[in-house]
Amino acid sequence: MSTAPPERAEVVVVGGGVVGCSVAFHLAEAGADVLLVERDSLGSGSSSKAAGGVRACFSDPVNVALGKRSLTLLRDIDARPGGQVDLHTCGYLFLLTTAEQMDEFGHAVDVHRSLGVRSSLVDAAEAARLSPLAQVDDVVGGCWSPDDGTCTPEAVVQAYAGGARRAGARIVTAAEVVGADTTGAEVRSVTVRHDGADHVVATGTVVVAAGAWSESVGDLLGFELPVRPLKREIVVTGPVPGFAPDVPQAFTIDAATTFYFHREGPGILAGWSDPTTEFGFDLSRDPSYLEGIVAQAERRAPRLLDADVVGGWAGLYEVSPDHDGIVGELGSVSRVLYATGFSGHGFLQGPALGEVLRDMVLRREPSIDVTALSLDRFGLGVRRDERHLV
Repeated sequence: MSTAPPERAEVVVVGGGVVGCSVAFHLAEAGADVLLVERDSLGSGSSSKAAGGVRACFSDPVNVALGKRSLTLLRDIDARPGGQVDLHTCGYLFLLTTAEQMDEFGHAVDVHRSLGVRSSLVDAAEAARLSPLAQVDDVVGGCWSPDDGTCTPEAVVQAYAGGARRAGARIVTAAEVVGADTTGAEVRSVTVRHDGADHVVATGTVVVAAGAWSESVGDLLGFELPVRPLKREIVVTGPVPGFAPDVPQAFTIDAATTFYFHREGPGILAGWSDPTTEFGFDLSRDPSYLEGIVAQAERRAPRLLDADVVGGWAGLYEVSPDHDGIVGELGSVSRVLYATGFSGHGFLQGPALGEVLRDMVLRREPSIDVTALSLDRFGLGVRRDERHLV
């Protein structure tokens, strides 16, 4: 059982996933008095259900910069804040099946290189070498990012949570924010329900990092966060017969279908974004999903069908209207900040987002300009155009 919430905190962070824990760590390290509130256990929401991919190979410069910085922080995480996250630099490979995709990803490569990220277009033969499990008979080429890879999501959450605690942050789990006092358009307190009792915590700053539950937290604070939950499922196999564990295998994504796979222990983790899935918090496993992923594998990675399915799970994307992150500070209520709506890439951007939100809370200029991710864009009718999402 975690301790009860304190009577006051300089900053209250709502959400104990990778984004919230990273924000709490970076703020506490900078000397801020931080309380993190998590409705369940740390990482129990979307973070622990992530596929584990970490990459900088996006199409939009802001997302590239956030991914690049996060990769740098993950490489050094054993020293700061401390922890082992099982980082594997296996590289990311997007398989491309049309000339139009090659042209689109060629533009992305230009963006990557302008920001110091290594990537290149490769031909079908090189794609087959980088991803031995892939069927490439219809592939015209690929986009290869050698410095991307995978790590263990829960371990990243615990690393930042542990670092936050050591820096003085207080973390209260099994606690839910159920109310807020925003008299005079200023945050004055939040009410936290913990162990059957309500606790009023005086504060002047709230950071909403509650993932798929962010919309309801925004409602409590008097503003709309347009984030909806969307189920995504993952399947894990045992060893693939005849595929040696020491053979390099890229994190592979079929750009046309979003079907993806990468090594996971002795087997393979695979998934895809089923377009028929409806919004909602239901996490029950759908038998038709396995049928769909079998069909995807049969076309793109048929050797996976020789392996046994040994596990799997369902988790939630927190989806924004344009499927890109929502990051910024509210103008109507002082001071409310938010970092949510990442639509599947919050985990891999979490380390860098912790730095960005730290600087915003402390009124510093962030090293990565996230102005384009502001909530204000929806009121202005602006939609982001990140093309390389899964």
